[in-house]
Amino acid sequence: MPYLHLRRHGAYLLSASAVVGTLLLAACSDNNDNNNDDGGDVVKTTSFAPVEAAATDGAKRQVYASDYATVDGVTRETSYVTILRSGEQRGASTSLNVFGQIVDNTMTPIYQTDGSTTIADSNDFSSILQVGGKLYAVSQFESRPGGMYLTALSQDSETGKLAAVETTAIDLSGINGIWNPCAGMVTPWETHLGSEEYEPNAANGTDSASSMSAYLAGATTNPYYWGYPVEVTVSDAGAASVAKHYSMGRFAHELSYVMPDEKTVYQSDDGTDVGFFRYVADTAGDLSGGTLYAMKWSQTSDSSDSALGTADISWIELGSGTDAEVKALIDAGTTFEDIFSVGTVTDGSCATGYTYVSANGSKECLKLNAGMEQAAAFLETRRYAGYLGATVEMKKEEGVSFDPAGMKLYVAYSDVGSSMSDGAGDVQLGKNSCGAIYAYDVDADYTATTASGVLEGIAASYAEGDTFYGNSCSVDGIGNPDNISFMPDQKTLLIGEDASSAHQNDMVWAYNIESAELTRIGSTPYGSETTSLYYYPDVNGFGYIMFVVQHPYGESDEDLVADESAERRSYFGYVGSLPAHQ
Repeated sequence: MPYLHLRRHGAYLLSASAVVGTLLLAACSDNNDNNNDDGGDVVKTTSFAPVEAAATDGAKRQVYASDYATVDGVTRETSYVTILRSGEQRGASTSLNVFGQIVDNTMTPIYQTDGSTTIADSNDFSSILQVGGKLYAVSQFESRPGGMYLTALSQDSETGKLAAVETTAIDLSGINGIWNPCAGMVTPWETHLGSEEYEPNAANGTDSASSMSAYLAGATTNPYYWGYPVEVTVSDAGAASVAKHYSMGRFAHELSYVMPDEKTVYQSDDGTDVGFFRYVADTAGDLSGGTLYAMKWSQTSDSSDSALGTADISWIELGSGTDAEVKALIDAGTTFEDIFSVGTVTDGSCATGYTYVSANGSKECLKLNAGMEQAAAFLETRRYAGYLGATVEMKKEEGVSFDPAGMKLYVAYSDVGSSMSDGAGDVQLGKNSCGAIYAYDVDADYTATTASGVLEGIAASYAEGDTFYGNSCSVDGIGNPDNISFMPDQKTLLIGEDASSAHQNDMVWAYNIESAELTRIGSTPYGSETTSLYYYPDVNGFGYIMFVVQHPYGESDEDLVADESAERRSYFGYVGSLPAHQ
């Protein structure tokens, strides 16, 4: 079957002490060696056996991960374990039980021009949900049209090994399908919270969303149908229900991260000249209504400083609303022209009454039409943020995760460039095409107040003939960080990559925020992207680091395998099983 191959256009070294220390721990398996001989307090550690950067053709075709991991001082053998690959069938139906097969709004497979079904190799966030004493995975496929699958899982009570029992396509007709679903998280109330990335540009009319016509059986598309978080709830009976949260704003949602208060949500926006958003729900545990804010970055470091930079953070309120209210605007046929009048940009300026807005690669003169504040806030969120003076200068804003002990929100920027580094505007940082990770300090109300750089990739130039020739970033450091996940109480930030030229083989890292030790813990095949990186500290007594290998041979080295090769299929799996952390 043809596979849908998606492409996203999107001075540290491995610590010698970390490597040696982890290898010493690897001498024993599943042992707890925490007792202090002098009777002192127990010291618990978390570390991983480092893996080598892929240096041979054989290694560059494999998924591999740490052989050992130590959590809370307990060491156990680990590996990368595959649960499912796209195209595999679990269940009787060839229409609904083939993992990654894209279906339309009648739950019928979407066929390609040669009459074959469409199988996506674009598996992105895949959650593990504990519901009614059972385990389920919800997996989303990053394509247009996109897809979501519910997989019933079994768990070996002795080893913790997870396996797929049955997988079934989820009916998305109630939300007009899903557009390019990307990253996500498991909410504190045990639901899957996904996203719709790279929203269609409504200023270009219905043609901007024409790729969804196959899902709607040829019906006219409305660009305002897509560009929101999507939440999936699984019942005790194993049934999936889906909600699209229109009140959380419309932009290129990479990830919506719910904070411990179950009301505050930070939302990253993937692209060039984009914003950073905060949503505060009216009711804890309910994302169907709330108030939306956009970040204002006020830099406190010198723009000429070579360091990562620092800033004070404030928030501009965009509006309040409910999913039902915003959905009513869409159903009423609201268009871009109803919301904004557009003038002519002349030498970077606008006529009186219009505001210059540079967002998502567009430079426009906009005037808000009377009475359209709510429509602008929730249907044209990024444009309206720029219109009100919020910062829309970020680039490739990706993963988000939170350290509750340190009260720091970590955000990955895959590429620090364009308006982040042009020396103008709010953000004036040094350019770094290898990317960086920033920490936002949050207060007791979970409001981010300051930002500072934590970790950056290092540019490299490998000579022709070198094993790593063609990598533009050092293979001993991060390259285009994407998904991240914090291991609470363990001072460890997990980092996945979405690198094209930065790294030929995308990697997964563990970064100790206290010691600044960086350990490579996983490697993926040529042209892959690491997605769905997510730490589960305790699932029935076992821990897991989930990560998906998306579109092998999709971003580079496409000629190394045939178009129909099974090697191109995405991997849904994990590093583990780990000792549980409680």
